[in-house]
Amino acid sequence: MGHTNKIADPIQTYMAPGPKPNGLQAAEDGLWIIDQGNDHVYKVDWKTGETLVDARTETKASSGITFGDDLVWIASTGSNEIFAVEPETGKTVEKYESPGAGVNATHEHRGPDEKKTVTGDHGLEWKDGHIYIASPPSQYIHVMDVSNWKEVHRFKAPGYRVHGIAWAKEQGTMWMADTSAGTIMRLRVEDSRCYDVFRVLDPVQVHGMTIRNNKIWYCDDRGPIGFFDVDMVPDF
Repeated sequence: MGHTNKIADPIQTYMAPGPKPNGLQAAEDGLWIIDQGNDHVYKVDWKTGETLVDARTETKASSGITFGDDLVWIASTGSNEIFAVEPETGKTVEKYESPGAGVNATHEHRGPDEKKTVTGDHGLEWKDGHIYIASPPSQYIHVMDVSNWKEVHRFKAPGYRVHGIAWAKEQGTMWMADTSAGTIMRLRVEDSRCYDVFRVLDPVQVHGMTIRNNKIWYCDDRGPIGFFDVDMVPDF
């Protein structure tokens, strides 16, 4: 059998309630969204997109979102912090330094008189008291112990603009979106070994990403939310 290029077919479902959705997290009772344009956290109905929760947060230019310890965790990209907030109110409970904050690789070539903005992290996931944090500046996924905010592991994120991440069905592996390359790949958390990859064609740009019923849901920061019609089993 010859090799094939897997290309995902995006099925747009509805538009996000905010102007610039940048992170998604699946829950049984709805889809959680963090918006980079207004820093509101939303929960919407899976089928209709109806807004069930709308809470302003103290984050800045936010990106990733996940759940853990009954809190919503948000990557505050603009302030280089990770926030823990109350789900229904957006009230800050705690905040921590972003482990991967720095200058993106695409800005390193800039001259001494050009601005090299320090920016923070993006996609988030939670497992067993640890937060997995996708960082475009460091080009790693950092694993932080939330009990002491110490890094316990990191693994390489292929490409230069890692964004959304989501746990795969296969144990010990994670889906990772690279917005610049237009790819989503399944990596082993232990060492970044790649087990699958598919392409997402223009004009769709994957920012936030989450998994529901073994389907990858995405948000494009221009507003659309949907899922991918793609074979989740490697074909090579």
